[in-house]
Amino acid sequence: MGPGPGTGRTAAGSAWSPSEHERRRARYRRSRAVRSAAISAASTITVAVVLLVVLTSSPGWPRVRWTYFDLDKAIASFPAVLAGLWLNVRIMAVCGVVIFVLGLAIAVMRTLRGAVTYPLRLAGTIYVDLFRGLPLILVLLLLGYGAPALRLQGLPTSVLFWGCVALVLSYSAYVAEVFRAGIESVHPSQRAAARSLGLTYGQTLRHVVIPQAIRRVQPPLLNDLVSLQKDSGLISILGVVDAVRAAQIETATDFNYTPYVVAGLLFIALTVPMARFTDWVARRQGYQGAGGHL
Repeated sequence: MGPGPGTGRTAAGSAWSPSEHERRRARYRRSRAVRSAAISAASTITVAVVLLVVLTSSPGWPRVRWTYFDLDKAIASFPAVLAGLWLNVRIMAVCGVVIFVLGLAIAVMRTLRGAVTYPLRLAGTIYVDLFRGLPLILVLLLLGYGAPALRLQGLPTSVLFWGCVALVLSYSAYVAEVFRAGIESVHPSQRAAARSLGLTYGQTLRHVVIPQAIRRVQPPLLNDLVSLQKDSGLISILGVVDAVRAAQIETATDFNYTPYVVAGLLFIALTVPMARFTDWVARRQGYQGAGGHL
């Protein structure tokens, strides 16, 4: 049968090129995309300009500008706030690794089967219920101020250490539930097939179940990491000089709150790339519509 009309295929059938109709359609789609991008850019710029004019022409703008957007104050406080942010990054990195390990262990405890392992399941359930129910700031206060006063032998008395412990305890409870959802999403036939091949229960978890579970819950795990980046700033209530505490110190001299804005922008500079990376991973994992549409 010969080539149909409009296919753009030569008589020999050895080469293909789009038909004139298809080329017109492609040009139309490109023009519509350019037109949509231009309209979006124009409308965004218009709204931004209108908001800027309204804001800067308001009677209280000079006071607001001095209080929150003083350039000289921002430049002066930037080094101290940036040094404090480095502590937040280190807290996030260290606590993130410990949370991953502890959360996975608790999730495995909660998914064990059999009457013999009931105490482990009960302990895991109590842990999750307890630390998901307690506000993080309350755990920080209880451990950050109370634990050093106990002077327990063999344990540090640093408020930084106990603040990190509070973050680990609280976030492990949430991460454990994420891991548990991933473990339970693996079909029972996977376990049965592994056991039929001679793998023990532990080998089945290690080589079959847990790898699949981790791949499936990567987006929510990264989302928890984004939250940990921000919540590491709560450790400042214990007196640790992180980005938030450094901004508070800079603010205390003249009650100019620009250093807080600087700290906020630095945290945003950390969390936004991680959030976009999380959306990218979610789309790769098949989460349709992850991150929305810009």
